[in-house]
Amino acid sequence: MKKIKTALISVSDKKNLKPMLNSLQKNKIKIISSGGTYKEIRKLRFKCLEVSEFTNSPEILEGRVKTLHPKIHAGILNKRKNKIHLRDIKNNNFENIDLVIVNFYPFEETLKNTKDHEKIIENIDVGGPTMVRSAAKNYKDVTIITSSEQYEELIEELKINKGSTSLEFREKLSRIAFTETAYYDSVISDYLNKKDNLIFPKKKVFRANLIETPRYGENPHQRSAIYSKNNSIKINQIHGKQLSYNNYNDIFSALTISKTLPKNKGTVIVKHANPCGVSIKSDHLMSYKSALACDPISAFGGIVSCNFKITKNLATELNKLFLEVIVSNGFDKDALNLLKKKKNLRLIDATNYSLKGIPKFVSSNEEILIQTEDFIKFSKKDFKVVSKKKPNSKQMKNLIFAFNICRYAKSNAIILASNETTVGIGSGQPSRLDSCQIAINKMKKFMNTNDEVVAASDAFFPFVDGIEKLVQSGVTAVIQPSGSIRDKEIINFVNETNTILVFSKTRHFRH
Repeated sequence: MKKIKTALISVSDKKNLKPMLNSLQKNKIKIISSGGTYKEIRKLRFKCLEVSEFTNSPEILEGRVKTLHPKIHAGILNKRKNKIHLRDIKNNNFENIDLVIVNFYPFEETLKNTKDHEKIIENIDVGGPTMVRSAAKNYKDVTIITSSEQYEELIEELKINKGSTSLEFREKLSRIAFTETAYYDSVISDYLNKKDNLIFPKKKVFRANLIETPRYGENPHQRSAIYSKNNSIKINQIHGKQLSYNNYNDIFSALTISKTLPKNKGTVIVKHANPCGVSIKSDHLMSYKSALACDPISAFGGIVSCNFKITKNLATELNKLFLEVIVSNGFDKDALNLLKKKKNLRLIDATNYSLKGIPKFVSSNEEILIQTEDFIKFSKKDFKVVSKKKPNSKQMKNLIFAFNICRYAKSNAIILASNETTVGIGSGQPSRLDSCQIAINKMKKFMNTNDEVVAASDAFFPFVDGIEKLVQSGVTAVIQPSGSIRDKEIINFVNETNTILVFSKTRHFRH
C-alpha cells in the first residue's frame, strides 16, 4: 500500500471533479494544479497550490512550459526506497508527488473542428503526456489517473485503503496510461502523415477503440473483438441478439456494395461475405424480390442490406424468409413493429454509414498487408468498347452495374445481369471457367429469364473457353479488364459471334 499525501491535477476534461476532490480532501491530500484546472478547483472551493508557486517558477511561452520542471518530475519519478534518489530529493528540497491526475488536450476533437494547421499544432499536449509517462513508469510508488471515468474507482480505492492505493491498482492504471499516451501520439502521427499524403510511412502506428467483444470468432473456440478508429461504428443495432464476428463481416461486405449503389436504390443479399443477389430496380419491393430471385436458396440465413428506408410492404416480404440480419437506411414505424416480432432478427440502421478512402488491412501472423480501398466510381470513360458491335445505353448501364458488383465478389468472380439485377453469380473459384459455369447454372436454375443477359468478369479471360461458355449460355455482352496475351483471340471470337465486348482500364480482384 502507498499512502497518498500530494496530488497533481491537470485536466482538459473537467467533468466530475467535485466528488474526486471531496475524496482527496477527506483523506487530507494536498493538491497542486495549474492553469484552467487550478481556476476550476478554486471555483469549486477546494484548497489548491498553483504549480508556479510549488516550483517557484512562472509559466512561460504562453503556457507551453508550466509542468516541465525538475521539481515536478523528480517528485513523481523518484524511487521512494532508493538512497541516491532520497538524497537528491532532500538536497534539492523537493517533495514527493504520489498521485497524478491528467488528461490531454483534445487533439482528436480539434481535428474534427478545424483544418487550421497552427491551431492543430497548438493542441498537441506535451506536459500532460510527459507527466503521465513519468507516473506510469514509477507505478510502484505513484498512482496515475488518465480519465474522469477512473474517478469512481480511485474514490473507492482510497476509501477501502484509508487514503492509500494498492500495487495491483497502480499497475493496472500504469498499463492503461501507457496505452493512452501511445494512442494520443498515434493520432498526431496519423495527422502529420495524412498532411504529407504519406499512406505507407516507414513505421506504421495503428490506433483503435474497442467497440464490442462478440461471444466468439468465426468458430466457438476463437476469441474476437471489433475495434474502430472512432469511439463508435456508424451502424446502429436497434433490435435482435448480439452481433457475431461473422455477422459483422457479412454486414461490412454488404454495406461495401450497397453504399456504392445509386442514392435510395439497391438491395444486396450477402451470404458468407459474398453477394448472392443484387438489384437496383427503382421499386423497392421489386428490387428485393429480384435480388432474392437470383439465388433464393443461398439467401436463406443470409443478410439483406437495403440502400433505402424499409417500409411495411417490404417488411412483410422480408418476414417470409429466415434472415440473420437486415440492414437499411432506417425503418418506418410499421416496418419496425412487424420485423421486431422475430426476437432474434438483428435490425441495423446504417443511415450514417459511409465508405471512406481509408486503407484496408489484412493480417496474418505478425504480418499486415495494407492497401487503398477499391471505391472508384465507374463512368463510361473508364471503359473501352473493343468489339465491332456497340452497346446501347441500356446495355452499357447493365454492364457497368454487373462490373461494379463483380469487384465485390470473391475472385475469380463472374456476374450475370439483366435489367440492372444479378441473375447468376459465380465466385471464389480457383478456375474462372468454373465461376462461369456456376453463374450459368444459378441463372438456369432460378431465373429462366428471356431478357437480355450481360456478363462481367473481375479479370481478363486467359483463354477463349470462358467467354465462349458465357456466349453459349445466351450472354450478349461481356465486360472485363484487358491485359491477356490472348486479348486479340477474345476480340476475334466476340466479333465472329456478334457479341459486345467492353474492356475496363483497371482490374478489380477481391481475394
